Amino acid sequence: MARYTEAYCRLCRRTGTKLMLKGERCFTEKCALERRDTPPGPHASGRKRRPKVSERGLQLMEKQKAKYTYGTFERQFHRFFQEASRVQGITGDNLVTLLERRLDNVVFRLGFADSRSQARQIVRHGHIKLNGRRTDIPSCLVKTGDVIEWRKESTKSEYYKTLVEKLEDKDVPAWLSLEKENMTGRVVSLPAAGEIKTNFNEKAIVEFYSR
Repeated sequence: MARYTEAYCRLCRRTGTKLMLKGERCFTEKCALERRDTPPGPHASGRKRRPKVSERGLQLMEKQKAKYTYGTFERQFHRFFQEASRVQGITGDNLVTLLERRLDNVVFRLGFADSRSQARQIVRHGHIKLNGRRTDIPSCLVKTGDVIEWRKESTKSEYYKTLVEKLEDKDVPAWLSLEKENMTGRVVSLPAAGEIKTNFNEKAIVEFYSR
């Protein structure tokens, strides 16, 4: 299975945007983008500003931001876009909705993980059950009424015990509900594009693929 193995902070520096890939670290002074706002590379340290890019380059960058944010590779992201373009409605909004419906993103939104990469690892290791069945597919799409919960065996881990204490201070989006007593989440409705704050321009992504 292909996976990204480089430092996640390089992706933020590459795009010049905080993609929130390291969870709480992104809010501290350790954030790489706060310390060095230059693109990664051997000659980047001498640059005082980022070079100008074409309109096509800006569209490409928005696509890359979306890919990095949700942790997908090019082929998988393109499939999401194709599906979004086939569904009735605005393609950009449909794309965001599909990305938000990924199981690893839902685990992150419920507060079960500090970042999407951590949520992806939790799902892959089989700690999460979807509608009562264990699943290890992070890209699985949830639907209205789906129930997300922890496996009984996983509730004995130190991570889970620490998570229970931290979860008291976290809020979940309106399209999800969370029962903190038994650490169970439910998909109340499909996410609407207006409810989702993104750090990329979905319209530019549509224009990129439309050429």
